Amino acid sequence: MALHSTDPASVFLSVWARTAPATVEAIERALYEDRSLIRMLGMRRTIFVVPTELAPVIQASTTDAIAAVQRRTYTQIIVKAGVGDGGWLKEVEEGTARVLAARGEATGAELSADEPRLRTQVLMAEGKNYERRANITTWVLFLLAAEGRIVRGRPRGTWVSSQYRWSPVESWLPGGMASVEADVARAELVRRWLGAFGPGTPAEIKWWTGWTVGHVKQALAAIKPVEVETESGTGLVLPDDVAPISPVDPWVAFLPALDPTPMGWSDRSWYLGPHGQVLFDRSGNVGPTVWSDGRIVGGWAQRPDGEVVYRLLEDVGADTAAAVDATAGRLTEWIGPVRVTPRFRTPLERELVS
Repeated sequence: MALHSTDPASVFLSVWARTAPATVEAIERALYEDRSLIRMLGMRRTIFVVPTELAPVIQASTTDAIAAVQRRTYTQIIVKAGVGDGGWLKEVEEGTARVLAARGEATGAELSADEPRLRTQVLMAEGKNYERRANITTWVLFLLAAEGRIVRGRPRGTWVSSQYRWSPVESWLPGGMASVEADVARAELVRRWLGAFGPGTPAEIKWWTGWTVGHVKQALAAIKPVEVETESGTGLVLPDDVAPISPVDPWVAFLPALDPTPMGWSDRSWYLGPHGQVLFDRSGNVGPTVWSDGRIVGGWAQRPDGEVVYRLLEDVGADTAAAVDATAGRLTEWIGPVRVTPRFRTPLERELVS
């Protein structure tokens, strides 16, 4: 449904883990040429890559509210700094949108050359030992993107880079971001979450979306899920998803940092076991993980020489251990000359590359 993109490498590695032998070129083609995927701000202020048809749902259910809060924050800062007011900020945004439309695609630095007000500086944390001056370029681009007017496009450099070029949203969505009622969008997003991550609980949905309790209740009332019993207690599933799950063949996967599967739930005990302390950072961000048959059994990392290495954290048996080793070799070959360093480092990942 949605791939975490705060760490750009996660998108490519998440796709590879699920669709090998998908190539980097094929994923880039879907993102930047076919434009069947779009990168946008979404749940819990996280950047995601989603199918273009899902973008209006995320925009209305989640991103619009984030944009409104952030606009108030930025306006208060520039007013306090004596730079301008909300009207001035809006003028800068409109000027930026115009020059981007004229260019078709541009980096923040290129847009600043065309719209000099983007280089306006604001003093941050005045009087603190970390006081600094910051350009408003990032703020303006954030607001335009959060309001669904511009899109993060192909980055400068390789597929692990986060220095994006920007484009008008019409380059991805002809006619612009479609309008959806917020309550309809929230119900649709919860329906999709339950379809991918159910059984789930209202608390899990609230954590994953970042919504209020009221919004979660409203969305659940609209889709009318049913209760089922799990090892962890009562969970919710879609009405047409109550059939028993058929057994699957044994499998192994190397999932990247911030992969949507381990980041899909806040209660992870049923698949994580006792391994959380070494595989997550202190903020709850997961690092690279090794999976076997629906459970996390280890972690992995890429060393500076390019080799993918791993550590199993429990006894998985000889056959599974051999499959893990073979997967590490295939991943080393697939990544090639690129070096993947997670944005949020975890204890085991650091140990493996040291």
